Amino acid sequence: MIRVTVWNEFVQEQMEGKEAILKVHPGGIHETLKGILAEDDQMQIRTATLEMPECGLSEQVLNDTDVLVWWGHVAHDRVPDEIAERVRQHVLRGMGLVALHSAHLSKPLTRVLGTSCTLKWREGDRSRVWTVDPTHPIAQGIPAYIDLPEEEMYGEFFDIPTPEDQVFISWFAGGEVFRSGCTWKRGYGKVFYFQPGHETNESYHNPHIRRVIQNAVRWAMPTIRMDVLDCPHIERALEADWK
Repeated sequence: MIRVTVWNEFVQEQMEGKEAILKVHPGGIHETLKGILAEDDQMQIRTATLEMPECGLSEQVLNDTDVLVWWGHVAHDRVPDEIAERVRQHVLRGMGLVALHSAHLSKPLTRVLGTSCTLKWREGDRSRVWTVDPTHPIAQGIPAYIDLPEEEMYGEFFDIPTPEDQVFISWFAGGEVFRSGCTWKRGYGKVFYFQPGHETNESYHNPHIRRVIQNAVRWAMPTIRMDVLDCPHIERALEADWK
């Protein structure tokens, strides 16, 4: 089983104007994402939100999490620094991180990547998500492109480290392009950022977008998980016979 924690700030769903969001995500965005991953019977999913003690991300929860899926938008600054640092340390020790949509500005992602992750944006545009690395595990079962009738425009320059894998690039009707599906490795952990998922749009109901998120969680599954990160002193393993 892949143990997944889906984190959502769960703020806009309770604010004025929430009706437009709840129409698309009746139980909140975290419940929609949980439903996407629940289609895979090899995933064990819990949800966590900002309002929970320790934001739902205690040491015990993170120790029991193989992949953390993060959605955030308007409350990045309300995540305590110590929680963001806790997430970063778990990524460095091997936990996978899948950051979605406006999580580009989340404290965990910016701390893991080490850049501002700023970009250009505009609400309400048509998008085509191009698969530019069809051999990548995250792109398996995904067509050459995915058309989204309405999605928030994210455009370059996107202040991120050069991706290790560029899996998707998006084009928008305004002419902008965006590196919308990127991977990195940090320490022992794997990180994937994926752009679609504006809160009032139907992107997470698109079967190909759902497949990308499922594939991303499988890809980010740890291959090794460290209990601690240290630099131990070791004795020489063997004496070489130098001539």
